[in-house]
Amino acid sequence: MNPESSETYINHPTWGLLYKICMVDDNQDLFTTLYAQRLFFLVASDVKGIKFQPIGRTEARMMLENRLRTMRRGGQSPEYDQLQTIFQRTFQ
Repeated sequence: MNPESSETYINHPTWGLLYKICMVDDNQDLFTTLYAQRLFFLVASDVKGIKFQPIGRTEARMMLENRLRTMRRGGQSPEYDQLQTIFQRTFQ
């Protein structure tokens, strides 16, 4: 399953529903709060469960920009276009 092709949500114990922005690493994804999109989290999953790491807006933006660069170099055009739209909606 392509991580950018479908919407993914996860429930944070304090902040409620989080929306997945993109994959960052093999077992790490970038999420934001669903409604305000002001709080960002790296969510890591492994055999022990799910770990939430809060990160700042600037760091989240840089991670998303890096993911866009990687996708552009890899020629993943439909996914790139979709992630570019998410980037503009979230950070501009």
